[in-house]
Amino acid sequence: MRQDSQRTTSIRQFLKMTTIAASIAATLFVAGNAYATKYSPNFKNTEITEFINIVGKNLQRTIIVDPNVRGKITVRSYDLLTEEQYYQFFMNVLQVYDFAVVEMPSGILKIVRSKDAKTSNIPVVDGDLLKGDEMITRVLPVYNVPVRELAPILRQLNDQAGGGNVVSHDPSNVMMLTGRAAVVNRLVKIIESVDRAGDEEVEVIKLKYASATEMVRIIESINKSQGKSAGGVGKSDPRVVADDRTNSIIVSGDIKARQRLINLVSRMDQELETNGNTRVISLNYAKAEDLVNVLQGVSAGIQADNQGGSTTQRRGGNSNRDISIDSHEDSNSLVITAEPDMMRSLEDVIRRLDVRRAQVQVEAIIVEVFEGDGTTLGVQWVSEEGGGTQFTNGVIGVGSLGVALREAESTEVKGFTTNSNADTVATTTTVEGNYAPLAALLGGANGLLAGVVNNGWGAVVQAVSTDTNSNILATPHLTTMDNEEAFFIVGQEVPIITGSATGSNNANPFQQVTRQDVGIKLKVTPQINEGDAIQLQIEQEVSSVSGATSVDISINKREIKTTVIVDDGGTIVLGGLIDEDVQESISKVPLLGDIPILGHLFKSTTVSKRKRNLMVFIRPTIIRDGITSNKISLQKYNYIRAEQLKRQSEGVPLMPFTEGPALPAWDDSMTLPPSFDTYLRDEEKKAKQGND
Repeated sequence: MRQDSQRTTSIRQFLKMTTIAASIAATLFVAGNAYATKYSPNFKNTEITEFINIVGKNLQRTIIVDPNVRGKITVRSYDLLTEEQYYQFFMNVLQVYDFAVVEMPSGILKIVRSKDAKTSNIPVVDGDLLKGDEMITRVLPVYNVPVRELAPILRQLNDQAGGGNVVSHDPSNVMMLTGRAAVVNRLVKIIESVDRAGDEEVEVIKLKYASATEMVRIIESINKSQGKSAGGVGKSDPRVVADDRTNSIIVSGDIKARQRLINLVSRMDQELETNGNTRVISLNYAKAEDLVNVLQGVSAGIQADNQGGSTTQRRGGNSNRDISIDSHEDSNSLVITAEPDMMRSLEDVIRRLDVRRAQVQVEAIIVEVFEGDGTTLGVQWVSEEGGGTQFTNGVIGVGSLGVALREAESTEVKGFTTNSNADTVATTTTVEGNYAPLAALLGGANGLLAGVVNNGWGAVVQAVSTDTNSNILATPHLTTMDNEEAFFIVGQEVPIITGSATGSNNANPFQQVTRQDVGIKLKVTPQINEGDAIQLQIEQEVSSVSGATSVDISINKREIKTTVIVDDGGTIVLGGLIDEDVQESISKVPLLGDIPILGHLFKSTTVSKRKRNLMVFIRPTIIRDGITSNKISLQKYNYIRAEQLKRQSEGVPLMPFTEGPALPAWDDSMTLPPSFDTYLRDEEKKAKQGND
């Protein structure tokens, strides 16, 4: 029994080796000539690794097999295959068993699972260079269709389970395809077909009589009504744009839709049969009354040119070229009666003038700094017997002080009186001194005032030092339209007498009084030049009441008037040092005041210094749309609200349960309303959603 078993095992091994040898021999068949090698592959229940080794030996290629590549294959070919066909047969077999071939730059082949192939070093090819089941990557630019809309469709057509992948790059509108060469080439053909279908030509229609803007408005109304009835807008719907400069319409779209639109425009672009017509033109931004004079001047110039040129009358017309241009202020509209050619010229002027004008925000910082220092030091003497010193640059004179002190002393007055017994009796009455002169004198004193009296001699020492600093700061913000004046003032109205008169015999006297603005004033007129440069006409004034005079009051005034050019968002400074004054006054006794050190006892010195600076910093910012204006307003609004919330958190002293006022949080409802076109689009979307 053991011998029979061994004999059976030997027979099985012999048959297995014979089968492998027969498979190897069957894979290689040499035809009649020595230069053409053909193959007839025949494998039955063969390990796939053994199949890969046999193909590698026949093709003389180095092949690296992934450890995950396992299984058995059964395949047979009844045709003789060339080397290229044999290699494609090899890749087809691997593709059927969910494996892929990745060719390295060195020529080495790697056999991996299909789902792992896309992360390998797959070659990037251009054009249909490779075919069959070889893994490749292609980068294809798309010109007329957004790749983000095309990518989901291609992913459904690609073999994602077999290692295929589709990636879109939106910024460059490029599609990246990875997969087997045959599948990638099919996707490329689909992309090219779709991309060509999205390519639309453009035509320009020159109008003779009608207005391009009005014609576009009519066409868009027709397209919208047709789109609503059809339930949407198709690819064949054309797009139209008006060119006011050449009075032309630019049309893009499918050839049939463009031809239909061209026929419609040619039928509408006809000359009016009447000699004139009347139109009501509603303005969006400009004022109707401001445009009347401009349009009348333009029409007069056109009439003068026509009269100076050809005098031939048009067929069916006459020489009457009267034009009527009026404004309706309530609706801000223009009512124009004119012939068609004149009407088109006036409409073109209105379109160019009725545009949204840019605005300019002017931020200003006005700073005035005043510094004043003064020092007074002096000694004055007086003698009871007579003589003394009196310096006028001192605060208080020793003479006036002595007189005031003498008047403030109390005195005794002696007299006689008779009593009830008719006896004469001596009396003494004390009279209080007059303190008014002394009070008035000391009321104006400041600094150190010291005096001494001894043996009929008196001395007064005065030492005064003053330091005056003032800082005026204003940060006005003005927003105005281009070429429009903006004015800002913070101050008060001061009455000033401008005249007086009396009646006969000085009866019924009266005065004429006018009021003058005193404070901080700023007047700016911006003009936006080419680019982002802004020309500013600036008038800035800082004034204050100085004091009263014998006639009226005196007013300090600092004013700047200039014209400058500043870039958008730039800052310019105006003003600077106004004046700087240093004064020194010395009053002294001749000879005695010149003695070193001791001479200070016989003189009085006063030194003063004043310095005034006025600077104005201005920064303009151009506001061309509502978004920028809303953003700036939001910043200022939040700043004020933050200040109020800060004070609210600190509370009110002695009133702990009282809350301070605060602005509400910024609400989106405060933003500008949408435009008319945006409103129509939103309504159409709501209608479609309602139908769905």
